[in-house]
Amino acid sequence: MGNKLLENQLQDVKSFLGQTVTDLEGFLNSTTIKGLEAEELTGTAEYYKRVLSTIRKLTVFCEEGLEACQVIDKAKPFSKAAAERTLYSIYNHCIEEFFSPKSDVWYEDSRSAYTGKNSIKFRENVPLSIKELIRSVEGDFQRIREELEYYETDYRTKMLHSK
Repeated sequence: MGNKLLENQLQDVKSFLGQTVTDLEGFLNSTTIKGLEAEELTGTAEYYKRVLSTIRKLTVFCEEGLEACQVIDKAKPFSKAAAERTLYSIYNHCIEEFFSPKSDVWYEDSRSAYTGKNSIKFRENVPLSIKELIRSVEGDFQRIREELEYYETDYRTKMLHSK
């Protein structure tokens, strides 16, 4: 992959991560468990805590990815190897955590891609504000996932051949 194409992709991912961090932080900074409980009558505070914890982890992963992109972007000359490693890491930490969080509070319904509906499904009832947040970022996560899938397979192949 050419350096210019890789630089453009890094810029796109950096922009995506910056906006995602802004959206997630804005939500987290204005949300409380009591506020969520007031919003939804059928959910549990324990589940809301787990969902918020997952959103916090996702925010941290995205912040770390953003910082890595910024460092690579400023470095002269541009390091193709560092950029590829970073995009691979972003795919594995940010994108995978969004679609399949380790906490298992939500999951991706892959059949939804065929219906044009959102693919993230919650294990329990959640307030509308959480549903709206996840819906608002899901499209960009899907777009970036499609762009970065190349690094998932390419980087692993390179690592296997280098051993």
